[in-house]
Amino acid sequence: MGAFAKEEHQFLAELGLAPRNPGSFACGAWGGSGPVVTSTSPTNNQVIAEVVEASVNDYGEGMRASFDAAKTWMAIPAPKRGEIVRQIGDALRAKLHHLGRLVSLEMGKILPEGIGEVQEIIDMCDYAVGLSRQLNGSIIPSERPNHMMMEVWNPLGVVGVITAFNFPCAVLGWNACIALVCGNCVVWKGAPTTPLITIAMTKIVASVLEKNNLPGAIFTAFCGGTEIGQAISLDTRIPLVSFTGSTRAGLMVQQQVNARFGKCLLELSGNNAIIVMDDADIQLAVRSVLFAAVGTAGQRCTTCRRLILHESIYQTFLDQLVEVYKQVRIGDPLEKGTLLGPLHTPASKENFLKGVQTIKSQGGKILFGGSAIESEGNFVQPTIVEISASAPVVKEELFGPVLYVMKFQTLKEAIEINNSVPQGLSSSIFTKKPEIIFKWLGPHGSDCGIVNVNIPTNGAEIGGAFGGEKATGGGREAGSDSWKQYMRRATCTINYGSELPLAQGINFG
Repeated sequence: MGAFAKEEHQFLAELGLAPRNPGSFACGAWGGSGPVVTSTSPTNNQVIAEVVEASVNDYGEGMRASFDAAKTWMAIPAPKRGEIVRQIGDALRAKLHHLGRLVSLEMGKILPEGIGEVQEIIDMCDYAVGLSRQLNGSIIPSERPNHMMMEVWNPLGVVGVITAFNFPCAVLGWNACIALVCGNCVVWKGAPTTPLITIAMTKIVASVLEKNNLPGAIFTAFCGGTEIGQAISLDTRIPLVSFTGSTRAGLMVQQQVNARFGKCLLELSGNNAIIVMDDADIQLAVRSVLFAAVGTAGQRCTTCRRLILHESIYQTFLDQLVEVYKQVRIGDPLEKGTLLGPLHTPASKENFLKGVQTIKSQGGKILFGGSAIESEGNFVQPTIVEISASAPVVKEELFGPVLYVMKFQTLKEAIEINNSVPQGLSSSIFTKKPEIIFKWLGPHGSDCGIVNVNIPTNGAEIGGAFGGEKATGGGREAGSDSWKQYMRRATCTINYGSELPLAQGINFG
């Protein structure tokens, strides 16, 4: 392949990648009997490498091995499992910049974001190591004499993880690091359009398992399409499926998993808003909106899509925002100074253009951008749109750098606009007033899973639980007590006496 001949792409070989790559890591070995697909760079739509995808048969063999390996893995003490995850983190550190470049090359986000994504997995490894010594149960007072009640947490067995193109490896880290220390094997289906990242990440995890003489089937990975995702959703051996993607696809996964009484952890669409009050630090807010709306070319689930401005600062804010948009450098995500890379696929670019036409048909006024950029790649202009909050298109998630702007008069009105969409992932307000801050954080404030003050909607830290409400799916990943979703809770009562008193004072003979 031409990409491997380029000097700037020699790092691909350092990651164990080749012009043609097996895309199934099952039973601790590489293979693949599915179709051959190409990975292309969104910067120029040129082929990087070929991948032989996994077939449903590959999945079946790999799942059997994973199910068997779970018996070994869950029997290892949690702190020892944490040590393996620590080693995975160290192995990722050694390849941090190479992996970050691969994320930029194959997904299209700018290099600092690509490196940051890999760093997020490393941070998750560090977090999970400490967590492996804190998977604590609890002691519960019993109403019966000589009895003790306690909660015990045990592994689920196998956790399925289905990730999306926009964070092709970080979301794996949110799930896999926690799932592994909790004693579960992981079966991962990466995004079909980022198979090289799936392969490179898996090679690193597999090398750590091999070095420690552990079954390779503790971590199984497949490159493939919907048939592999559906197999995971329908597999009764997988008690928990984590799915990241669109609300439409997530609803289908949820129905399939729930039909077999499995559990779902859903991270779906976002339609995130930033509210700017009349007392806000305008300069701080403008910088935040720029990153929130333009970062990752508007392809984060936490991207700011709606900007709700107080009428008294509306024009001042917009004027400053347009000026900073004019300074955004668009280009190759691997080049220093680029702030806006390409959309991920030609279809994404086409959806952007269709979205702009829909916006215009519903009364939207383009204040900046609104066009595609003539090039080999999937580049579009960052776009600002003045539009009514009630326009139907505003209720949808257009996955690109499109920012809807609207004005408000009162805080109550602003919160109503924030909460008026089906999605409920992230939100933020800019103000200096404590009474506004605590109203925003409280029961009559934002209805989102992430509720920020004076920071962007995106760029969440791993220490908190990540996820949203409503059509965003209700799942929580990464920090806080998210680990409990990857384990099963048993309430245990022990009678250490010689009598048999019954609860609620029941006398049964």
